[in-house]
Amino acid sequence: MPGTNRTRYWIIVASKEHVQNGIQAGFAQACHGKAAPLKRMSVGDGVLYYSPTVTFRGQDKCQAFTAIGRVIGESVYLYDMGGGFIPNRRDVEYFASEEVPIRPLIPFLTFIENKQRWGYLFRFGFFEIPQVDFDLIAGHMMPERVFYDGS
Repeated sequence: MPGTNRTRYWIIVASKEHVQNGIQAGFAQACHGKAAPLKRMSVGDGVLYYSPTVTFRGQDKCQAFTAIGRVIGESVYLYDMGGGFIPNRRDVEYFASEEVPIRPLIPFLTFIENKQRWGYLFRFGFFEIPQVDFDLIAGHMMPERVFYDGS
């Protein structure tokens, strides 16, 4: 809930190539540059990127968690990428991590209620997950580090 001081945890869906652009420049972008999802986030919130493909609109499956970080930007801002595309962004600190395939984790992720149709939820592009699921994924992505929740 906006206005609360508790840490929340989010998954953003994007191709691996787009995720890597965000990691290099230290930003998050969601749902083709929409502001609303990013405005739901607060400083200190955890962010995971799930990449269904390697390339945008590609058929090259990735199906892995490809980045993990924490929101550090106080506000959402516009960024002119040229060609008339001006998406909204939010600053994120990304952590060194390993890419983790989703399939072995599906039986253990509580936010995936229907294990046979696990991909459905990711079609929304942005959603909140429980801390227990974030911690499970983070533990696989960063086995040497515990995610700092800001409290």
